[in-house]
Amino acid sequence: MNTLLRRYGGEHGLAAVPARLVAFTRRHPIWADTTLAMALLLLFEAGNLLRLSDWAMLGVALTLPLALRRRAPVAVFSMIAVVAFAQWVVDARTGADASLLIALYTVAASCDRRRTLYALAVIEVGIVLAIARWTADGFRFGAFVGLSAMALTAAVLGANLRTRRRYLVALEERAQRLEREQRQQAELAVAAERSRIAREMHDIVTHNLSVMVALADAATMTVHSKPERSAAAMEQVSGTGRQALTEMRRFLGVLHEDEPDAARHPQPDLARLGALAEQVRAAGLPTTLTVQGDTRNVPPGAQLAVYRLAQEALTNTLKHAQPGANARIRVSSSADRLELSVVDDGRPRPVDIGERNEPRGGRGLAGMRERAAVYGGEVEAGPLPGGGWRVSALLHLTDPGGS
Repeated sequence: MNTLLRRYGGEHGLAAVPARLVAFTRRHPIWADTTLAMALLLLFEAGNLLRLSDWAMLGVALTLPLALRRRAPVAVFSMIAVVAFAQWVVDARTGADASLLIALYTVAASCDRRRTLYALAVIEVGIVLAIARWTADGFRFGAFVGLSAMALTAAVLGANLRTRRRYLVALEERAQRLEREQRQQAELAVAAERSRIAREMHDIVTHNLSVMVALADAATMTVHSKPERSAAAMEQVSGTGRQALTEMRRFLGVLHEDEPDAARHPQPDLARLGALAEQVRAAGLPTTLTVQGDTRNVPPGAQLAVYRLAQEALTNTLKHAQPGANARIRVSSSADRLELSVVDDGRPRPVDIGERNEPRGGRGLAGMRERAAVYGGEVEAGPLPGGGWRVSALLHLTDPGGS
């Protein structure tokens, strides 16, 4: 017995028959409804069909329209109701009247409440007429209650099916909407990550290359007159190149969580601003650094942002200011904000007038504003009245929205 149950009651046995029937009726509704109509006809009119009775045509007219019940529920119900009324007129009794309940169920499952109530009212009128003609006085109330209960049950079952279908459709639409929103959020996240990577790469590469170019120019100018200074400048070029490689490895290590050296190379912070100032001093731009306030509780992300902002500002000074310029870095920290100011007194080269902090490629000032916007802050950049350039930034530490 257990073997038979496993063989015929498993996933592909008798237990799967209802699911297969439901799937078949959904794929081939006309075939399924035609089978239902033929079954009702044979159930209630088999005797009349065998005798070739004239009344058998009433049974055929009552049941066969059910083959199209899901395509035209109201029309099928109306046709069956008309045939049922003709049956009442000619005083012919047949059990095929049960097709009216199936037609009512289909109307309730496919149409709105108003049409369902109309169909139910039509059947109630038919029930009253049938009871008045074919039921004895003593059984009229009981017959009315029983037949009305059957009609009401058919209508309620159809309405419940319609509600369930709408609920499933709503769930499917909601799932599709959530899937679209998740896909859009993923695309936005990818775009934001690409922007962040581009910003980091721009800051790392541009700054170090600008320092290396400045050092190389200085070495070229002093190679004959002061060889020792030229050699020192080239050593600085080599050191800056190594630092650029280190920062690139550090950044790529953060992108790849499985990078073993990522933990040993933390991102730049405020403590490295002194090394940044020393680096640009070696490249020929005298730079001073002033830090006010306690910076120990500043979030690492904000420290990285300020470091990159100062780095970008000094890079632009190296690229665009004429020789002899000086730069000042000032950082002010409080409990709720972090301020940065980078000021230089150099005049721009003639070819660079109007282009400072907007280098060709357009990532300079735009990238700085993006960094500040993460902390609800803002960046201002512009020339000073007496000559020079000033970049100031404000980052909010307690309220990212800046309100």
